[in-house]
Amino acid sequence: MRAAQSDEGGGPSGNGQLTGGGAVLGTGRVTTFELFFDLVYVFTLTQITAYMAHAHSSAGALQGMLLLALVWFSWSAYAWLGNQARADLGIVRAGMALAMAGVFVVALTIPEAWHDLPGGLPGPLVLTCAYLFVRCVHLVVYARLARGDRGLVRQVAVSWPPVLGGAALLIVGAIMGGDTQTALFAAAIAVDWGGVYATSRRGSWRIHSAAYFAERHQLFVIIAIGESLLAMGAGAAGHPMSAPLLAAAVLGVGAAAGLWWLYFDLSTHIGEHQLEQSQGPARLTLAVGAYGYGHFPVAAGIVVTALGIEAVVAHADDGKVLGAFYGWALCGGAALYVGGLLLFGRIMLKAWGGFRLLGLCLLLAWAPMAGLLPPVAALPGVVVILAAVATAERLGYAEMRRRVLHSAHLNR
Repeated sequence: MRAAQSDEGGGPSGNGQLTGGGAVLGTGRVTTFELFFDLVYVFTLTQITAYMAHAHSSAGALQGMLLLALVWFSWSAYAWLGNQARADLGIVRAGMALAMAGVFVVALTIPEAWHDLPGGLPGPLVLTCAYLFVRCVHLVVYARLARGDRGLVRQVAVSWPPVLGGAALLIVGAIMGGDTQTALFAAAIAVDWGGVYATSRRGSWRIHSAAYFAERHQLFVIIAIGESLLAMGAGAAGHPMSAPLLAAAVLGVGAAAGLWWLYFDLSTHIGEHQLEQSQGPARLTLAVGAYGYGHFPVAAGIVVTALGIEAVVAHADDGKVLGAFYGWALCGGAALYVGGLLLFGRIMLKAWGGFRLLGLCLLLAWAPMAGLLPPVAALPGVVVILAAVATAERLGYAEMRRRVLHSAHLNR
């Protein structure tokens, strides 16, 4: 991995230098503690997929996306924290351990996020308070690390109002319940995301290592794709082995491989290269736009696609059609994923990818047909489209890929 970069993409920070708050800067590598931290998010994504499957409605899908937005923003916040200082040492490790407990509580309460079960604590309110705890721990630790860096201290300070404003809306929504809760949760996310974005684009957050920052997001994508495999396993549970089930399993792995290929064969290398080459405010703008916000539709697309794949496996030998809900989950999720990669490419290269745009249109066109077909007949269309787009990019962008990989090799 590359040496770490310091102060908004300036010069090398060196190995073991101190931040303003006395914490040790990272080496440019993701630590094993961060991999441990991510494990709780595997369970959280599984819970969100199960919630949407249980709801089996457009309202449930929307609620699942709102929950995923909360989960994503909490994870993204700690990715920035790990870029500021080593995650496996001192106050950062302590803060992330506390956050893990908070995220796990969020995951446990997801089934009750909108429908509180009788007895016990109010599920929606517990979820909201646990999420607020995770966000507050992040800002408190960041403030501790920022001591001595006036710009970063100011940046952390101006992040509190949108976080607390969004939290107030979440709490009121959890108390009100129903459609009001959905509307207030959406408003809370808009306030939180919008406020942080407005203060971050040309603020004083630091990107000490472009390689670390890109790798950190690569790992979340891997987690999300892995969740799709877990969803397939859940869909197959309790079903006897049959030819349709085996076909669905193989096609599901093929779809997961297609998602992996589209991201890791070219996109991730371009992202890291562009982030490495940019400096100062330009680097911050790319990090905030392409990773902090642009990766959300990528993660959401994987989760929704997993919902569709789970249904294909679960109903592979039912002898019924897939249905509109799961047809749109399967194809619409893949389209959302491809759309997220389109946005990522647009931010990084200021250009739209023609192959991906075509693939997005084909996936949306296939969705109505997929819902009318048996599950095992619906999935091959998605696999073929993803594979075709990935192959076209491999051939059409071969020279770009060679240059980016060569540059990355020289910088290692």
